[in-house]
Amino acid sequence: MPTFSSFYLWLHRHLLVSFLLMTASFLAFGYLTIDLVHLLSSNAAFIVRHGWVALMSGGLLQFVELTLIALLAMACYMLFRLCEQALLQRLSSSSRAITRRMG
Repeated sequence: MPTFSSFYLWLHRHLLVSFLLMTASFLAFGYLTIDLVHLLSSNAAFIVRHGWVALMSGGLLQFVELTLIALLAMACYMLFRLCEQALLQRLSSSSRAITRRMG
């Protein structure tokens, strides 16, 4: 039998809040990743082209910031998936209960 976290169980009980949180995390993920690949590749090209000078003039700091944005985007995606799973499990268990009552 699977063990669920208290946050997951809370999401499972509160459908509307879970849906709103899922929507907000989806929007945040989209906003954070809009140009992330382009910015990371441009930053890497800048560092490769200019080497130590690029690192000293802020290339390394920008790379770290972009990496942190990527981690935050991944956290938003994971929250989206957690809410999605809670909603789908709740809706599918509700439909099974309805089918059992009707049958």
